Amino acid sequence: MQELNTIILAAGKGTRMKSDTPKVLHQVCGKPMLQYVLDISKSVGSLKTCVVLGHKCDSVKDFLSKDFLTVEQKKLLGTADAVKCTEKYFKNHKGNVLILCGDTPLLNKSVIKNIVKRHKKREAVCTFLTAVVHNPEGYGRIIRDESGKVVAIREDNDAVGLERDLAEINVGVYCFKAQELFKALKEIKINKKKKEFYLTDIIELFYEKQFKIETIETENPSEGLGINTREGLAEAEAILRRKILKRFMSDGVTIMDPQTVYIDSEVKIGRDTIIKPFTFIEKNVKVGARCSIGPFARLRSGARIEDDVEIGNFTEISRTKIGKRSMMKHFSYLGDADVGSDVNIGAGAITANFDGVEKNLTKISDGAFIGCDSIMIAPVKIGKQAIVGAGSVVSKKKNVPDYSVAVGAPARIISKRKA
Repeated sequence: MQELNTIILAAGKGTRMKSDTPKVLHQVCGKPMLQYVLDISKSVGSLKTCVVLGHKCDSVKDFLSKDFLTVEQKKLLGTADAVKCTEKYFKNHKGNVLILCGDTPLLNKSVIKNIVKRHKKREAVCTFLTAVVHNPEGYGRIIRDESGKVVAIREDNDAVGLERDLAEINVGVYCFKAQELFKALKEIKINKKKKEFYLTDIIELFYEKQFKIETIETENPSEGLGINTREGLAEAEAILRRKILKRFMSDGVTIMDPQTVYIDSEVKIGRDTIIKPFTFIEKNVKVGARCSIGPFARLRSGARIEDDVEIGNFTEISRTKIGKRSMMKHFSYLGDADVGSDVNIGAGAITANFDGVEKNLTKISDGAFIGCDSIMIAPVKIGKQAIVGAGSVVSKKKNVPDYSVAVGAPARIISKRKA
């Protein structure tokens, strides 16, 4: 079996981003763009993944888990030099190497799997991804001979004459036989215009040696979109957001107005839930089945919404679990709360979860009724089927017992009902 390893190129400065944050750590739909590429490496069964770092490499290292190898490209001398930096890890590898760019969050996992599959099946030395576009400016052009074989990839700065009109471009995804890759890297010469070593020059070397080169054309050129500017970041966000919304709608979720709903990656939503306009659902959120969310609702990371829950307008939920059939219809905030089933959260009710040092938990038990404009100062517990009267302030650690009624500021227990 031909084992697969992956190299991810993430050393660029991202100068046009005009940011103190490394380019590959900028987020798209709630997740750093580099993470999307790391996920692809894992999905294709890569045994080892090495990330080539450069600009602000310590920040990227801090982001990466120990599962990934890293190497620093001390001088940014181009993509061929970046790959060459990984030689200590892969020079003796007898299988294949997948090369991806860390700034391409829109890559389709199935397409990358097809590249690897085609590469192995055809026993090619190199298989890479191409696309046909209306405007090839800025991209490397694919040069083919009369028989259709790939002769070279001509970078935009070097393309002349009819080459500039070629519509087939290089997307920047490659699968190589590892040993042939590292042998050929030594033969690549520096580009006189850019003073860099281009990985794309390896294709012409392989053609001259009559090695087998394969290509796969993607039907969606945007998949290989490299993010170089804030405008590009916004474009990628819009494309990925549409994909996320389409997936949820295909799975049985109603999204009333996709133009105004924002859902991050790594969100789970159950069937027959309705997402109303101007709703924001951040990463690491789970919503059950048959819920109603919004309009103008914000579910922040860590929210867990069980089945048949109603979250209404101008509400915010953070790091909070809400049990089945509970309602929080308007103008309320729950942070660091554990809310049971069949609970009513009145308009304007909030948990005061932060004491200036720590975030504290509010526990609201099954069947509790929280009146309008109530404040619960955490840590505090509201008992089973307890009632907190409108406008009450429940002080921290002043728990409200089961079946009791608390009113006032500060709240006091005025009665206790039978179970």
